[in-house]
Amino acid sequence: MRFRRRRVVPAPADSPVDIDTFARAIDPKLLDEGQFVQLIDVLDMLGRVGTGVRLAAMSTDTFVWFVSRATPAQLDHLMSHPHLRHVVFDEIFRRMGEHLDTAKAATLQAVVHWRFTGGSDGYDRFETIIENGTCRSGTEPTADPRVTITLAPADFLRVVTGGVHVAMLFMRGKVKVRGDIAFAANLISYFDLPSEGDRHRGVGQHGADVRQEL
Repeated sequence: MRFRRRRVVPAPADSPVDIDTFARAIDPKLLDEGQFVQLIDVLDMLGRVGTGVRLAAMSTDTFVWFVSRATPAQLDHLMSHPHLRHVVFDEIFRRMGEHLDTAKAATLQAVVHWRFTGGSDGYDRFETIIENGTCRSGTEPTADPRVTITLAPADFLRVVTGGVHVAMLFMRGKVKVRGDIAFAANLISYFDLPSEGDRHRGVGQHGADVRQEL
């Protein structure tokens, strides 16, 4: 198996612009799908040209809040964009590395292969390695996986930001798991990612996430 060559972008230095305040002032529910994608595109462009406004400078709390306010249709449109889908992938995997629950994952040794539908060759592929209390991700396979998870990019975004539990997607046939199914169902619990409404618990752990309709 060969993954596409694409590196996960490292975190930049602190931004001189308060992007959290800016993002919180915009309610995605007031935008249509095209406007939502255009907003993310503009923020990405401003970061690339060095204005100081960067998505990567947004706090994870705000990132989760912003995604939680988006509709499924907005997320589908965002993750179908050929460039922005990878911007979002980079953000998610970088933040996963920052938010690993090191105490809970202290003895965990696991390799996860991700396959996201809709890539240029059928799938976008990533590998996440958790070992010795650390987490790193990339697009080159380095080891046999404990589990391979296949799902739509928008559903992945909803899982890691607490919009829906992976077990619900599995029951509805929206995620395919090859390997350790029990581990896949509890994978997100190894990350101390904030979730809107309960920022002190792992994403996907509270009942509202599991009950949410797809």
